[in-house]
Amino acid sequence: MILYIAEKPSLGRAIADVLPKPHKKGDGFITAANGDCVSWCIGHLLEQAEPDAYDDAFKSWKLEHLPIVPQTWKLQPKPKTRSQLTVLRKLVKQASSIINAGDPDREGQLLVDEVISYLGVKGDKLNQVQRLLISDLNPQAVKRALGQLRSNREFVPLSTSALARSRADWLYGMNMTRAYTIQGRKVGYQGVLSVGRVQTPVLGLVVRRDDDIANFTPKAFYEVLAHLLTDQQQAFTAKWQPSEACQPYMDEDGRVLAKGLAENVVSRISGKPAEITKLEAKDKRQNPPLPYSLSALQIDAAKRFGLSAKEVLDTCQSLYERHKLITYPRSDSRYLPKEQHALAPKVLDAVLKGATGLVEACDAPNAKLKSKAWDDSKVDAHHAIVPTEKVANLSALSSNEAKLYQHVARQYLAQFYPAYVYAETAVEVTIAGGLFTTKARQDKTLGWKQLFKRGSSSLNQSNSNEDENDDAVQSLPPLVKGQILQCERGELLDKMTQAPKHFTDATLLGAMTGISRYVTDSDIKKILKETDGLGTEATRAGIIELLFKRGYLVRQGKAIKATPVGVGLIRSLPDSATTPDMTALWENSLDAISQKRLKYDAFMQPLLSQLDGLITQASSQLPSALQGVASSAPKRSFKKTYKKKIKAKVK
Repeated sequence: MILYIAEKPSLGRAIADVLPKPHKKGDGFITAANGDCVSWCIGHLLEQAEPDAYDDAFKSWKLEHLPIVPQTWKLQPKPKTRSQLTVLRKLVKQASSIINAGDPDREGQLLVDEVISYLGVKGDKLNQVQRLLISDLNPQAVKRALGQLRSNREFVPLSTSALARSRADWLYGMNMTRAYTIQGRKVGYQGVLSVGRVQTPVLGLVVRRDDDIANFTPKAFYEVLAHLLTDQQQAFTAKWQPSEACQPYMDEDGRVLAKGLAENVVSRISGKPAEITKLEAKDKRQNPPLPYSLSALQIDAAKRFGLSAKEVLDTCQSLYERHKLITYPRSDSRYLPKEQHALAPKVLDAVLKGATGLVEACDAPNAKLKSKAWDDSKVDAHHAIVPTEKVANLSALSSNEAKLYQHVARQYLAQFYPAYVYAETAVEVTIAGGLFTTKARQDKTLGWKQLFKRGSSSLNQSNSNEDENDDAVQSLPPLVKGQILQCERGELLDKMTQAPKHFTDATLLGAMTGISRYVTDSDIKKILKETDGLGTEATRAGIIELLFKRGYLVRQGKAIKATPVGVGLIRSLPDSATTPDMTALWENSLDAISQKRLKYDAFMQPLLSQLDGLITQASSQLPSALQGVASSAPKRSFKKTYKKKIKAKVK
């Protein structure tokens, strides 16, 4: 008997649907006509044991116990899903072979692997476990996946990476939370001070942004526009570019701070002749934007529709599991395997039948085109989020489901349109010895841009690299190099520097995915790739929501701000715990483990040394920033384990 172990019931049912019928449904499993069986986990069936599982003394929180480091790690069944683990125990014993059908990511791999290990599968049976990777729950896609089974041993590094992450998070979170909660009680703070290697740096980003805004002092700066006329009285403007001689009067961002200097330029150019000293006109091409990863979709949906990261994830899960309209949503890839291009005609047909409005007044997509999205070298366990071959009934979807399905579908459609081609003209004008510039753009071939109609809520501006400033979009009259113009007048623009904006769901997610911008150590910044981030595609939405539930963040309109508790916690912790440097390096190392470039022990040993230092530091000082701050998190926001901790005797 072949036993398929899926990550969740919906995936299990999708696998069973393509196995020989009739089926026999049991309690927690489905048996096919040929005797093969499909069962499932319900998320993680196992969890890291609490500290008191290692030593009963750890029920009481004391600084002298820290850091708590298990010598032999223990997993324990989750109480709510213990019965499903019992079902799997029986089936694993009966099975002649096992197939891991966890979700196609790091956690999905570990989730099933840890059950197989916990239930004592060994020897040849363990070595012969196979891996089933499913990213589309429609029957035809599941059948294809069943024909592409791989050895589960290929994914041992991925599972090891997830295991290292799980244990490291336990060590860091459990010990730091206990240390700062104990110290917090000494200054009168009565809540649990939850510290995590991802959530705390995210909170730190928000606290520091709020501080930057509160401490911001606006500065006046000045720009000069030249209003120009051709002999035919055709008008356009050009902007002054200060020379090297102006540097003493400018800030580090190149803004002129001396009003007198700008006024002098205005007086010098008004009424004077101007010469076009440089003119470059060239055609440029812009390829279609890549299909979505989860983070890219969350960021874009926050901008377009005002949806939170969690709302996007939950909606995508529904589109994937319930409606089977999109592929696996918790993906960090924006690329597709080349072999999937053969499915394009069927997928396009489904999209055009279900969401005809996407191509209204547009050319028809060309299924033969192959964009840069199809790249096997950039696809591993999972690929970009794209529509499936199932035709959508938009009227049967919720408002958010319909919006996100069409957003995903539009991005996929774009792959089957030619590049956007435009003419860009860059002009340099010299007036009284000063340099002024402008540029303009003219559409030549819209290509994929037909799908993103300007002025509509569907315009996905975040996917465009074009410079949408005023200079870029103005139209220019016919011009030639050496042409003499008249500067009708100079115009002084009084401007003020603007404070940074509070984080929103979109910008906070953007910060988490492009975390190298916020890394303070220059050496670490060199190590990190642009794609490294805080958390993973699957966890970022949950991390943000957790900070709200724990009372560390609040929303004011679209703005995300830190609460007094959140501010007090960040100001009580060492910088290494509140900046992204450490956790970004963790993710870099965890990725290296999954790629066989780093061993488990090489990651864990330095972490343990670092943890010793952090606990020593916590023990030597009180979190005075929390003095007089009341706990703002509702009790139900904490996990059951944290409820126990609040009641524990804290010393």
